[in-house]
Amino acid sequence: MKKKQLLCVALEWVSQEELSAFLHDWDIYQASSLVEARSLLRSKEFLVGLLLVDVRRLGVEALDSFLREHWQVKWVSVFRSAALNLPAFRQLMVEQCFDFHTSPIDFTRLSHTLGHVHGLASLQSKPDPASADAMSLVGVSPALAALRQNIRKVSGVPAPVLIWGESGTGKELVARAVHTHSQRASAPFVPVNCGAIPSSLIQAELFGYERGAFTGASRDKCGLIETAAGGTVFFDEIADLPLDMQSNLLRFLQERTIHRLGSTRGTVVDARVIAASHIRLIDAVRAGRFREDLFYRLNVLTLETPPLRQRREDILPLAEHFFKEFAAERAASVKGFGRDALRAIHDYAWPGNVRELVNRVRRASVMAEGRLIRAHDLGLDGKLLKANNECLDGARTRAERQAIETRLEAGKSMTSVARELGVSRMTLYRLMSKHGIELPTKRAVATA
Repeated sequence: MKKKQLLCVALEWVSQEELSAFLHDWDIYQASSLVEARSLLRSKEFLVGLLLVDVRRLGVEALDSFLREHWQVKWVSVFRSAALNLPAFRQLMVEQCFDFHTSPIDFTRLSHTLGHVHGLASLQSKPDPASADAMSLVGVSPALAALRQNIRKVSGVPAPVLIWGESGTGKELVARAVHTHSQRASAPFVPVNCGAIPSSLIQAELFGYERGAFTGASRDKCGLIETAAGGTVFFDEIADLPLDMQSNLLRFLQERTIHRLGSTRGTVVDARVIAASHIRLIDAVRAGRFREDLFYRLNVLTLETPPLRQRREDILPLAEHFFKEFAAERAASVKGFGRDALRAIHDYAWPGNVRELVNRVRRASVMAEGRLIRAHDLGLDGKLLKANNECLDGARTRAERQAIETRLEAGKSMTSVARELGVSRMTLYRLMSKHGIELPTKRAVATA
């Protein structure tokens, strides 16, 4: 029978030979320090760990940091009974260890404890190797499998890529995966949030400037496109790019040349362009908010990031993934999800997609008071919240559409409508596209 594997940290009161003699059904890996233990944990997977430490010499903080870092291992601790006089150490044992023994060691009891712990650890679900690959896209759904396959296809060619998907579906993650699997992987990946750069600074940020180009330009500066030379520049929410900047980007795509502000000569830049948007660019073209020629320049290779409602098989693996990712932040006593939380996670509609899932899991990991995260820690109430959320979404959608249509039908300009609704013109255009509202041709002159 194959032996179980045990990581034993800091043997102090017993030799390797003595421990092996009593725990003969275990393969024991010895680490004489936490540094050595970390090295072993990076190279090998252990379900169970045994701590034989002098906490006064090692320190509670160092041990706590180590156990938080490797929380997925079920730890059994053996220590001198005097350590229980330290309140911080007692709390550490409660929060971080599955069980403990005091010296002198009763090897029969210790063997039974380790066997029981290993059995429980073995029952825990293990991640499917197919659930995540080098792209860091977690999940096993057919929709995600198709996306992975398409990423591999487009990664091998230098043509522009256009990514569409709802907000929070991981468009930047997909763009990074395309870059990582391309021949440009060793070169820079430069993300540009088109909606976050003030319109007065976009030209300088994207294309750079020469010294003296304007007041305050005391030195030459490379633009974001130029810093991506040899690699990939990613334009997130490209529909938010102003029309005059769209023409400059089109020129770059056609000529592979940029012109810094204040310069009379062009600079050749070899950078692949990936763009993403949560609205259909063809709708923006029809509404006059996006250049048709730029759309066709970008729309060479297309990828679509599926929303969570189309990949329900991935929701629970994703929740577990994010729970582990934020292990260093969460309360030490929190060890996983309760059954009601898992049921609520699965049943919820997730209108905010992966971004909402990340935020809820991260918040619950910090705020939960028990050993397991409950549905109320996530702010979820199962199917009831799902139904209520869908009702609220429907009411919100109707209210948005009615507010916009009423003002447009009154002949108001886009500027006036945006001001009355308390949004920017770009956001107003986005809402019109979302609700399928077209600006009447006879009122187009009123958009200024």
